Parts: sequence; C-alpha cells; structure tokens
Amino acid sequence: MSHLLWKTLVLSPVVLGVTVLVSARAMATEIASSSENAKAKAVQTEASEAIGASLSMQTKQPTADLFLVAQAKTDDNKVLEQVNHYSSEGKNQNSLSQVTSVSQFSDVQPTDWAFQALQSLVERYGCIAGYPNATYRGNRALTRYEFAAGLNACLDRVNELIATATADLVRKQDLATLQRLQEEFSAELATLRGRVDAVEARTAELEAHQFSTTTKLVGEAIFVATDIFGGNTGDANNTVFQDRVRLDLQTSFTGKDILHTRLAAGNAQAFSLRDNANGVLNSAEGTQTFQIGSSGNNGVNIDWLAYYVPIGPVQAYFAATGGIHSDYVATNNPYFEDYDGGNGALSTFASESPIYRIGGGAGAAFTIPFSSGGSFFKPSSLTVGYLASNANNPGVNQGLVDGNYAALGQLNFSIGDRLAIAATYVHGYHGAGGGNLFDLGGGLASANRVVGTNQANTLSTLNASSSNSYGIEAAFRPSDKLSISGFISYHDVTGFGVNDDYEAWSYGLGLALPDFGKKGNVLGIFAGAEPYSFNRPGFTGNDIPYHFEGFYKYRVSDNISITPGVIWLTSPGQTSGNDDAIIGTLRTTFTF
Repeated sequence: MSHLLWKTLVLSPVVLGVTVLVSARAMATEIASSSENAKAKAVQTEASEAIGASLSMQTKQPTADLFLVAQAKTDDNKVLEQVNHYSSEGKNQNSLSQVTSVSQFSDVQPTDWAFQALQSLVERYGCIAGYPNATYRGNRALTRYEFAAGLNACLDRVNELIATATADLVRKQDLATLQRLQEEFSAELATLRGRVDAVEARTAELEAHQFSTTTKLVGEAIFVATDIFGGNTGDANNTVFQDRVRLDLQTSFTGKDILHTRLAAGNAQAFSLRDNANGVLNSAEGTQTFQIGSSGNNGVNIDWLAYYVPIGPVQAYFAATGGIHSDYVATNNPYFEDYDGGNGALSTFASESPIYRIGGGAGAAFTIPFSSGGSFFKPSSLTVGYLASNANNPGVNQGLVDGNYAALGQLNFSIGDRLAIAATYVHGYHGAGGGNLFDLGGGLASANRVVGTNQANTLSTLNASSSNSYGIEAAFRPSDKLSISGFISYHDVTGFGVNDDYEAWSYGLGLALPDFGKKGNVLGIFAGAEPYSFNRPGFTGNDIPYHFEGFYKYRVSDNISITPGVIWLTSPGQTSGNDDAIIGTLRTTFTF
C-alpha cells in the first residue's frame, strides 16, 4: 500500500497540472482567425480521410502530414512561404493568362467605351492578360499595385519590341504615355521589381543550400511519463520516463511515388505483469504504441525501408525491412490509429485490430480498386499483401518463402458516405522453434509479442504451425464530431504436433470525439478483449482479459500534442484472481 501511495503522490502533480491546463484552455473564449479556421478544416478533413481510407491504400505517414504544419517563423521559413505564394499564384482561378486577340474576352464587347484601347494594347503590343475563364473583368476595382503590374508588363513588351528591331510598331505617342505612367508609378514599379528580385535571389540561395531536390525530412519525438498500479504488478514496476524518436527521409522520384527511409531510436519497454503469486505472466496486455520497435538504449537503426508507387490504377507497396500490414491496408480505426503511435490511442490493442499484428518484415502488397464511390470515400478495393519475417536469412527454413510469413487479403467497402467496412483474412506460417502469433514480424524463435495474453501468443517450440485469421473492421461517422469504430477477430492455429492446436478471439469498440474542447483535440474511449485463448493444455486461466482505455489528446500547437490517458486491465493473464492493473500515462509528442 505504501508503494502505491508513493507512486500516486509522484504522479499527482503531473495529472493535476494537465487537468488544470486542459480545463483552462477548454473554458477560455477562443478568438477565431482565418488561420485557425484553416486548421479546423484540416482536422475535419483528417476525420473524413481516416474513415475513407478503408477504400484506398494506406501509406504510413507520420503525423506531421496529418495536420497543417506551421513551422517557426525563421527567415528561411518566411522565404519558403513567399516562394510558395508566388509559385502558386498562377495555379488558381484568379491567375492571369496572356491573350492575342481582344475577341478572346467573353465580357468585352465592341460597344464598350474602352474596346478600341484594349484592342490596340492586345493586338499591337500583346501586354494585356485575362483570366483563365476567358474574362477581362474590366468593371472590377483596380489597385495601384495591380495597375503597376500591368504597366510593368507593357514596359517589358515594348522593350522587347525595341530590342528585336521592331521599334516601328511602337508609336511615338504611346512611348510618351508610357514614360509619363512610368514616372507616375515609379514607386510601385520599384516595389514590385524589388520583391521579384528578392524572391529570385532567395530562391537561388535555397536551391544552393537545399538538402535534396527529391527528399524531405519528417520527424517525431515522443516523451512519456508512465507507471502501472495494482497488487504485485504495481510493486514490481516503477515510475518511468521513456522516449522514442523517428526521423523519416521521404523521397519522391516522380511526384507520385514515395520512398521511406526511417531512422529510429528509443529506450522504452513494456511493464512486467505479475500474478498473485508474484510470477511473471509473460503477457503483452497493456503494451503501448511508443514501446514498439524500441532499441532499448536509444541506439539508432533503420527500422523501416519501404516504397510506395502507383502502377496504373493499382497502388503498390514494397518493403525491404520493417514492413507491417497496417503500412498498406486500411485499419478502419480513425483517431485511435495514427500509423505512427504518437497521436492516436495509447495501446497497441486500441490502435488497430490484432489481426494486423500477425507477421511482418519484407514483402509486397497491392491495392486494386474495383468500383467507384461517392462523397469523400475512395473507391472500394481489394488489398493483397505478403510479408516474410526472415526474408534476409538464407539459412534452412528461412528466407522469403521457406521462413515465417503472413499473407493478407482484405476487401474494402463503402456503404453510404459515412460508413466503411473491411473483411480481412490472414494466413500465417510459423516455423518450428517457438515464437508468437502476434509478433509483428519478430520471426522464428522470437520473444517479441505486442498484444494479447500468453495463451493467445505462444506457439509450439517443437513443431511448426499455421494460422488462419478472420476479421471484420468497421468505422462509422454519424457526424463531424463523433466517430465510432470497432473490430472482431478470430484466429485458428493448427500445430503440426500433438496438442498444438488452439483458437483465439479478440474484439473491441471505440468512441472518438474530435475537436472536443478545442479544435484539433480528441477524446477517445476504447473497450474490448485483448487476444485470448481458452483450455490450452499446460496453461491456466479461462477468464476474458478485458481492456478499457481512455485518453485525451490536447493539441498545444500544430507541432506539439500532450496526451494524458489511463489503461485498465481486468483479469490479466486470463485469471480473475489476479489483481487488476491500471496504467497511467502522460505522453508528449513533437512533430517536425
């Protein structure tokens, strides 16, 4: 009891501070600005895309791409914003385009009082531009800077005519008029030319110092304070501060493809669950997303190398290392699954169906659309994928086809404009020598397990096994402020020895409230049963291990979010006699 009290006192200032912060921000009156409105629309678009993603290939995009990223206002960023502004001006509907005849203007008639003047400027000098919809909009009010821009175009055109020995086309009175206008608008012309020269100089500087013309860097850093309470489990674990960092080099060669080269480091590890006799349960219940793939000592490694490329209407995915099924297939769990573990649910169980945790490694996948959908949903599709856990190992019972593998097939459907449903099948092969069913590509004899109980994970150490898993995943968005999602999965494991067969089940339901308290915030509640298996010889415990989770992602800025949350595990190890375990977590995520 004294240990529990001490850990409660340690965490109480943190929890109290977060509570006060969230409450104060939620109750404060927000002053809406145009930039905030744009960010709100981006978040709402994320919700639509998250559900609609079930009908198209999913790419593992870090959370920096899920929101409008506002970089710090450094000089370089201002230059980038200015360059982007000018480069995009010609792409919108209000941009100007050159014309060669006044008859190209649909809103200019021969009876207009300025028709002759326009005709002369267009056909003699070619220095009048119109809008892409073939209009001139001559009745619109004009600023001095807009007039100066048009004057500058005419001056450039006249200089060009003179330089090409066609000065006879330039009338003397027109030159006099241009000279007077140039004197009148000298300040505006100087300002415009100065801005153009400055942008060109800064663009040249950026090009000279840029890292790559094809690659951008997207990063994520997660800091977490977490602890677990409850009986022997609480006594066996201490309050910890853990981290995980990922740097993703995203390279595009055609503008439509993307190569991910991701560096990762971390020191996180899951808590040790204990039974009432203080024995280790060896269960992955309560494992959190940021604890996946950690090197344990902040050592840097390449944990993901994958390439996405369209081949006609088909979206293709190729992984050289670190590939998992949720890289390429929709999980239908918006707001809980963020495809990177820093902004969604806290646990691996609540983030996606356990069926996607079977196998991983190297391989390929293809998403094939077969019908069109409406609204914000993408077309219905079929996704097939194959990942081998030890594809790089040339040894016996290893390699791309002889070693552990998992083959996935998933049908993605839309019903109406707010409901997405997927039906998933995964066939896995698990070689002799042990291992786990939900190993995320750990491979032969790996101790890696990322979700579920010991009974649901443990495979035969003497014989190989095959597994056939079936799942249904669905997401429903009745309104922009509410998202409901859930899954159910069944796993049939057939061992090649005596008493090696077993069955496992899992199911869960989540409720998410986006923009709760503030634009960009998310309140999430999830409940279900982590993968479990009954009546296995040599194992004890036939109770359902329920998992309850609640979290509140508070968006401090476009690049920082704070997520306090609680995970409650009942009947850990599938035994109701074991004390419940409660995990408290405060996660801070930085994206850049």
